[in-house]
Order: sequence, then C-alpha cells, then structure tokens
Amino acid sequence: MVREIENTGTDSRYAWLRLGLTLLVATIANAGMWAIIVIMPAVEAEFGLSRSDAALPYTLTMIGFALGNFAIGRAVDRFGITWTLIAATLVIVGGLGMATASGSIVTLSLAQFVIGFASAVGFGPLIADISHWFVRRRGVAVAIAASGNYLSGAIWPMVLAGVLEQNGWRTVYIVMAVVTLVGVVPLALALRRQVPDEAREAAHHASTLNAQSSGLSPRKLQYLLGLAGIGCCVAMSMPQVHIVALCVGLGFGPAVGAQMLSLMLMGGVVSRILSGVLADRLGGVRTLLIGSVLQCIALFLYLPAGGMVSLYMVSLVFGLSQGGIVPSYALIVREYMPAREAGARVGFVLMATIMGMALGGWLSGKIYDITGSYEMAFVNGIVWNGLNIAIILWLLSRSRPRSPRAALQPS
Repeated sequence: MVREIENTGTDSRYAWLRLGLTLLVATIANAGMWAIIVIMPAVEAEFGLSRSDAALPYTLTMIGFALGNFAIGRAVDRFGITWTLIAATLVIVGGLGMATASGSIVTLSLAQFVIGFASAVGFGPLIADISHWFVRRRGVAVAIAASGNYLSGAIWPMVLAGVLEQNGWRTVYIVMAVVTLVGVVPLALALRRQVPDEAREAAHHASTLNAQSSGLSPRKLQYLLGLAGIGCCVAMSMPQVHIVALCVGLGFGPAVGAQMLSLMLMGGVVSRILSGVLADRLGGVRTLLIGSVLQCIALFLYLPAGGMVSLYMVSLVFGLSQGGIVPSYALIVREYMPAREAGARVGFVLMATIMGMALGGWLSGKIYDITGSYEMAFVNGIVWNGLNIAIILWLLSRSRPRSPRAALQPS
C-alpha cells in the first residue's frame, strides 16, 4: 500500500518540495504574532501601562490566532490551501495597517486580534495540508512545517528589533505588511496541486485502527487533547511571552531579551525536527509525553536562574525541551481522526493550545503585577504542565497507539 501511495505523490520529491514552500510561507505568515512581543516594552512606555495591560495586545493576538486555526482550518478543508492563504494574507496586511494607526491600547489590541486570526493560516491549516502529503515521514514533515512558526520567532524579533530602535514600532508594522504581501501570495499559487485520493484512503485506514484501540470518539478525543493543550501551553507561554520583559526588568535591555527569545526558538526548531523523527517511530502520543516531561524540567531550571549567562543557557535548554510538543498534537489528530476532517480537527486542538498561550501570557503578567517578580509565574506554569502530563498518561494507559508505518500494514 505504501508503495502505491508513493507512486501517486506522497513521500515523493514533489511532497518534499511542497514542504519547503510550506515552511517558507509559515516563516513569513507567522511574523505578526511575534512582533508584538518585541514592541511590548515600547507600547507599555508610550501608553503608560501596567505589565498586564501591556500584554493585552499579545493576549488578543493569541485569541485571534487560536480562533483562526479552527475557522481557517475548516476553510482549507472546503476551499483548499491556495485561495485560503491569499485571502488570509490580505487580512493580515489590513490588520497591520490598522495597528500603525492605533492611538490607544484598545485599538492596537483589536488590530492584533485581526492579525492573529489571519496569521493562523501559517500554522494549523498549513500543518494539516502538508500532513496529507506524507505517510512514512509524516512526523518529520509536520515538525518541519510547524517549525516555520519558531523560525519566524527566531528571525523576525532580531530583524524587527533594529527597525524598532531606529524608527519606532509603527514602522515595524509597515515593514511586515510589505514583506507579507510580497512573500506569501506568489508562494500560495505554487501550492495548488491536490493530494491524491489514494493517500486519503490510506490515512483513513490508519486512523480507524488507532481510533478503535483508544475506545474514544473523535469528538471526545478532540476535547481531551484540547484540555491537555491548554495545560502545556500555559506553561510554555511564560518564558516565550515574558523573556523580553524579564530582561528589561533585570536591567539587561530588550535586545538581550530578543536574543534569548531567538535562541529559545532556534532550540525549538531543533527540538521539533528531532521530535518528528522520534514520532515516526513512536507515534504522536509517546512523543508528546516525552516533550511535556522535558518542558516541565526546563521550567524548574528557570527558578534559580537570574544572571544573564544562566538565562541564556536555560532559554536554550527550554527551547530544546519543548519544541516538539505542539506538532505532536497535530500528529495525534492525524493518527486517530478522519483525514477529510484534518483541517478542522487539527485546527481545534491547536486552537486550544494557543488559547493556553494567550491565558498563560496574561496570567504571568498578572502574577508579576501582584508579586513583583516572575518566580510564582514559573511555578504556575509548572502546575499547568502537570495537568498536561496527567492527561497524556491517562490516554496512553487506555490505548496502545500504533506508529504511522505500522498502522498501514495489514492486520
């Protein structure tokens, strides 16, 4: 069966070329969700805000990003990735234009909601699309596609920090609008080919076998994964969202924080690729458990860290620990749920993970405002991470998921 699928396009040279284009699109389209982190201290100073109020645009960005993953994922199931990408790009550009004209934190937050919603096209919908084109190497493919989000976070904060310093945060958004429009639309047109029918049939066969082993309906599993995703991403958000603000508070400056964020996210890219390789052997559930445990350990390491060197080191460790977590959710959806619903199902679960990021970003700022430090915010993240680990252990205890390759073999 696998050989027949390869002859029709999956795991083929075209599939790998498509994966490269997908990665490039994701790196550009996700820029809007990271820029707000870079400009957060400047916005806080301009509008005279508290730390939690300054985090409000990020929170709205992530809420929009979460809803966009689900809504745009459904659109991809119906209309395909190309035209969905083009429409979302135009909305991103419009949101960036609205942000440059913002005169208050409320207007900026609404603009960021629009940017976040449309930017979601570069995450869950792209991951769902590329997952149809791979069978034997689906874990690696999904991990690479998901790495576009982290590559965007590693590259753009460094680039935009210089623009911010020289020209202010509004110019940052003008630059992003031009790059997004010029970069994404031509690449979207190159992704018009449809996945072969044989690949969808094989994916349905594999997901049916795993679903039977779990004893859970797709809807129940979807909600369970969503709850787990909220737990892990409340924990994940603390370092990712507040590392720049943490460095500013310690006197290191925003540039150092941006470097730590880039280092963290580059480590996340490495982690995602390695997790993808692992997932092709162990499956998504076991890979998710490994990543969740490693993330929890890394969060503990932040508690004693307070110097610049130690924060650089722990940020790298954190990135190397948790990068494979979110792609693992997409793999579990593809392993257990119908292929024809991939966009909506992947979108829903990733929506929950991003809601966790939004909640965690705001909650960490609120805890800082109450306590005057980030120590209890890290403890809060560790507790939420424990919820995620408990759910995955429970799921693993009631099913014996087969690896993607094994699921394609005759029973």
